[in-house]
Parts: sequence; C-alpha cells; structure tokens
Amino acid sequence: MTSKPGPALSFVIPLYQSADTIGPLVGEISALEVPGGHEIVLVDDGSRDRTAEVCRGLARTCRVPVTLVIHARNFGEHNAVLTGWRHARGAHIVNLDDDGQNPPTEAVRLWEYARQSGLEVVYGRYRDKCHSAWRNAGSWFTGRVTDWALDKPKGFYLSSFRCVSAFVAREVAGHRGPYPYLDGLILQVTQSIGSIEVRHDPRRAGRSGYTLKRLVRLWLSAWINFSVLPLRVATVCGLVLALAGVAGFAEVIYLRLANRGPAFGWGSLMAALLVFSGTQLVLLGVIGEYIGRMFLTVNQRPQSVVREVVVSHEGSGPRA
Repeated sequence: MTSKPGPALSFVIPLYQSADTIGPLVGEISALEVPGGHEIVLVDDGSRDRTAEVCRGLARTCRVPVTLVIHARNFGEHNAVLTGWRHARGAHIVNLDDDGQNPPTEAVRLWEYARQSGLEVVYGRYRDKCHSAWRNAGSWFTGRVTDWALDKPKGFYLSSFRCVSAFVAREVAGHRGPYPYLDGLILQVTQSIGSIEVRHDPRRAGRSGYTLKRLVRLWLSAWINFSVLPLRVATVCGLVLALAGVAGFAEVIYLRLANRGPAFGWGSLMAALLVFSGTQLVLLGVIGEYIGRMFLTVNQRPQSVVREVVVSHEGSGPRA
C-alpha cells in the first residue's frame, strides 16, 4: 500500500502573539491556486494571547489542509520553523512571518523560481524593507557577521523569507541542538542557493517580536554555533598581547641597564593591569560561551517541546 503523496507546497508560519494577524494571512494563503496543491503549517510558539484558539477555528474552516502545532512554551523563531518543517509534507516549503509583511503571492514566486531554476533554496531579497531603523541596522550587522562566519557568497542576503526543498528541510530538521541557526544549518547541507527580489509590506498590527536581546542571541548563534572564528580571534589577540609584553619587558630591561628608566608610578601600573585583566576576561567569556553551549547540548536541553498537534481533515473545509 502506497502512502498518499503530499502537496506541492507547504506554508510554514511560526506564531507568537498572532491572534490579530493570522486570520487574514491564512485567508490569503487558502485563496491561492497552487498547481499540485498546498497546505498550511502553523506553529504557535508559546503565545499568551488567543493565538491557539484562533488557529483551531481556522483549522476547522480553512479550504486547504491546516496543521497546528502548539509549543509548550516560547522557544524562538528558528526553533518554531524547524518544528514546522518536521510536520510539513510538501515537496517544497516556504516559511513566512505571521504579520503579513511577507505577501503569500511573493511566497509563490519564490516557489516557482525554485522549481524553474532547480535550486534547493531560494531567499527573498527585499526591495524596500519596512522595518524600524534599529532593526534594519541589526539585519545589516547580522549580514556582516555571517559573511565572516558562514560558508556563503560574500554579501549574499540571508532573509527569514525563504523557500527550501523537502530534502533540505528534512536534513536541517534532523538537527536537535538547543541553539539552531537555520541559515547556518542550510549552508551545511547545500550550496545550491539563490535569491530573487520580493516585496516587503508594512506590519498589519502589533509590533515585532524581535527585540535587541533576540538579535544578540541570533548573532551569537551565527558566530559560535557554526564558526571557530571567535576562538581564532582570541588566540591571535593572546599572541599579540604576549609579544607586546615580551617587547615591553625587553625595553624596560634596556632602559634600566642604560640608566634611562622612567619613574614608574602606581597609576600607570594599575592602568596596564586593568587593560590586561579586561582582555583576559573578554577572551575567557568567549571560551566560556562555547563550553556553556556544549554543556547544554550534552545534557540534551530540548530544542522545543510540542504540547499538541491539530490536523484538519483534508477537504472538510468549505470549497470555493
């Protein structure tokens, strides 16, 4: 007995406090005509509003199949996307934000380009970004960080609006570490990537869930999870400081032998001590971050915990 093939395209949407925005977005997606069919996978990432209740109603009435996955608590966007990929059945998967900034018609364009080009991953490159100034600055900095830390073409824009093949999603979703960084995982699986220019609309309601704290976590994941560059920087800094110390020590000996040594005071001594102590603490902090993440991974801290899965019956919703 052969299993029924899945749809051509899965829409995966991570949700957090999305009760006011998810209904119109699901309505737009369900109205699309996708050759081969499509489905919607909603992942409620520990919302404290009516998001889960609204999504249960959508699962009962939507004209396309809907799968609702509810996390036991908030784990973060990347963890929620991975949960959605594990429940998606499509030959391709596109993930988009829950606030309407990624138009579903543009998601279909990503999918069509992926099929026509044969690329495993296609990113949306925003024509004009409708984010706040600080968020745009954070995205720019993230791009520079990933240029150094990840194996990707320099300057290639990695957005959260992406279409991936089922193969890539399956391989990436096999990662079980507690600090996933999707783009780093994708680039470890494939280099068959591309991008197209897409529209980015203003938010429909609410405010972005990406705080400065979350952006800092994202930067740390990009650097520490997928690169040893910080450790190499720490090593180089240590060597430079050691050589400078040797050179300074030699200079002090020379001046003392030549009876030209300056009168050293408590202030200069303490200043030097603070500089070297501060540098040591920074480097120890970088090493400690690596050790801490290894500790949490070895102790199997969960990437996410699913409390409930609701699957609508295909074809039970009203048809146009």
